[in-house]
This record gives sequence, structure tokens and C-alpha cells, in this order.
Amino acid sequence: MNIGVGVIGAGTVGGGVIETLTKNTDLIEARMGKAVRLAHVADLDASLIASFNLKGVVESSDAAALINDPNVHVVCELIGGIKPAKQFILSALQAKKHVVTANKMLLAYHGAELAHAASDNGVELRYEAAVAGGIPIIKALREGLAANHVQHVYGILNGTCNYILSRMTYESLEFDDVLKQAVALGFAEDPPDLDIEGADTAHKCQIIASLAFGTEVDYDDLHVEGITAITHADVAYARELGYIIKLMAVLRAGDEAIEACVHPALIPESHLLAAVRNEFNAVYVQSDIADATLYYGRGAGRLPTASAVVADVLDIARNEGPAQPAFVYGTRKRVLPMSESVGRYYLRLTTLDRPGILGEACTILGRCGVSISTCMQHEEHAPDSVHIVMMTHGTKEAELQAAIAEINALETTREPTHVIRVLED
Repeated sequence: MNIGVGVIGAGTVGGGVIETLTKNTDLIEARMGKAVRLAHVADLDASLIASFNLKGVVESSDAAALINDPNVHVVCELIGGIKPAKQFILSALQAKKHVVTANKMLLAYHGAELAHAASDNGVELRYEAAVAGGIPIIKALREGLAANHVQHVYGILNGTCNYILSRMTYESLEFDDVLKQAVALGFAEDPPDLDIEGADTAHKCQIIASLAFGTEVDYDDLHVEGITAITHADVAYARELGYIIKLMAVLRAGDEAIEACVHPALIPESHLLAAVRNEFNAVYVQSDIADATLYYGRGAGRLPTASAVVADVLDIARNEGPAQPAFVYGTRKRVLPMSESVGRYYLRLTTLDRPGILGEACTILGRCGVSISTCMQHEEHAPDSVHIVMMTHGTKEAELQAAIAEINALETTREPTHVIRVLED
């Protein structure tokens, strides 16, 4: 039996899928025991398709024609964005075609709707490439850890942010300088807002939360922070305390609610995630039976992402049974508001260099229920001001924020207090 594949979008990822399917045709057939052939490619830009030597493949500018092509059994949506990608996917599912997508934004906002449409039509919706590129984290959660209750997931899911923070950490550079270099080198999009403001990581966080915890998650319920406020001073102080700063997707299971958020975090230098540098991604999963597992690799790029797309196509081709659901939803759990989160915190106060200021800040923190575990002061950050760096014990976020609001209102406070959460098992 021949499995025909249609590719909508011949750009970076779509081009990688086209290249993989045409280059490794014989290898795929030998391993699968059946032929998986590229049947149709559609893109509004004919020059992208023309850059490939596609003998025997239908070429068009019409996604609807590809979806309705009887020789296409699996549709790969690789154009990204919400419109018109959502309608293409829904049309393909309604036409009883399996769909593979790398569209993290679309899944974050409309994943439940698309998953229900796939189930209603008895076909599959697969999305390995939407999270962490070539790292098979979706397969690990769906299959390898299927017998486990996932307790928490910590993910470094954006290569741009990890590249920037790595260079800030190990080369003593400031954020703006590294960002400019990252854009020039092609590690960051131009503009890079989706990456550095945390939205790209949050899209992936929402997908993992829905899959790992079996509950529908509203993307708008996620707390999202980026890395634009991180300075070299914070990176240096964190290292002095034995930590590395990373942008993290943090997901934790609870009986009544789940935690799902994105923010910079201090990670102990001894933790496996602290060693993940530059543009690499990693996902750390703690589960009840398998215990701790780590998944590491390139989280983006033409061929790593294309590899994940084709792997989904081959899984569909291999499956002779009923279609596997994209997400399996159990009871609906709320996403815990950030104000109810409990954890440890790094605080950097910038104050006038005057006697009694440290005592006043500690009094405010104590009155609000915040206990300090470590405190250090660095001389002269700027004329007549100093940095006071603190680490807290476990604290409720709402109590901490109340204390910070009071400290920031003091006449002796020169800059808003910088807060970074601490990630520890």
C-alpha cells in the first residue's frame, strides 16, 4: 500500500520535509515495509516549489486542491499562524485525512477544537514538531510514559532565549548586546518579541500541559514572563549563589489545579538543566514510575523539525488500528493563579547606601510573611546606591508581591526590585 503525503508550505520546515521524503524514500520504505511517497506540494510562492526536483509530484498553489487530492492520505500543515492554517487543518480532518502540523501557536489556542474534530472524523492529528523541534517529547509523554502519572515538567523550550542567557552567563555580556548578535547570526527572529517575551515558550508549555495532565488548558490562563529584564548583574549574582538563570516552562500536577507558567528561574548548578547551553533545548520530566527522565537536543531548525514531522507521518502510516486521539482529556482542572504559587525567590534591591535600609526592607518582608535564607550586599552599583541580593525560603507569591510593592514605594529605593523565581525539585 502506498501512503501519499501532501505538504502545505514549502518554506523552511516544509522544504525540510520535502527534502527528507524525497532523499530517504528507499530507507523509509525498507523500515516501514510500505511506500510513503510525497504526492502533492502546495505553496503560494511557486519559486519555493521550483527549487526542488519533484518528479511525479503534483505542484500547486491551492491548498484546497491538495486536501481534496485522492492520492493524499496525510496532510502536513507547515505554514504556521492561525489563519488560514486552522481552516486548512479543519478541512483536511473533515475530509477524513490525517494531519501533521508543527503549528504551536495554533495548537496553543485551538488544540482542543482540532483534537475533537480529528476524533469526530476518525483520523489522527499529530504535532511532535510543534514542541522542541527534533526532541521526541510528545512521543515520550504519549507512549514512553503512558503508564506514569506525570508529576512535573521543566522545559527549556526556546533556543533563542537559551542562547542569549548562555552568552550572558559565560561571556559576561549584557542582554541587548547578545540580542543584537543573535539576530545578526539568525538565532533570533527579527523582531524577536515572541521569543524574548516568552510567548513561544508559552505556546509549547500549553501543549505539554494539555498532554501531560490530560486536561484542557486555556492559553490565556498561563502566567508568562520573558527575559528582557535579566541583566548581567543578575546572572553574576545567581552564579555567586550557585545558580544558573534559564527561561523555563514550569508545569506541576495538583489534585485540584495544575501549575503551568513561563518565567526566568534560578536553577541549581548541579541540576541537569543547568548544563543545557546555547540554542539547545531540554525537557525534564518527573513521573511516579519512571522517575526522572531528560530529553535533550536541537529545538528548532529546518531538518531537526522536519525529522519530527516525518516521524509523525510514519507513525500514522504504521498504525493499522483505530486512530489515536491527539489529546486525552480527563476531568477539567483549573490553572493555578500565579498569586497562589509557592516557591523560593531571588530578590535584587537597588537602594540608597544608607544605614538602616536593609533592616527596614527585612522588616517589611517579615511582616508580609516572607522569610530570608541568604542576604548579601554589593558595594556601589551606581553613585550613592547599592545592590542588596536576597534569597527567600518558601513563600506564597501574593505575600511576596505585597512586600515588594511596599519596598518599591520607599524613598530609599532607587529602582524597582527585581524578582526571579527559584526552580528546585
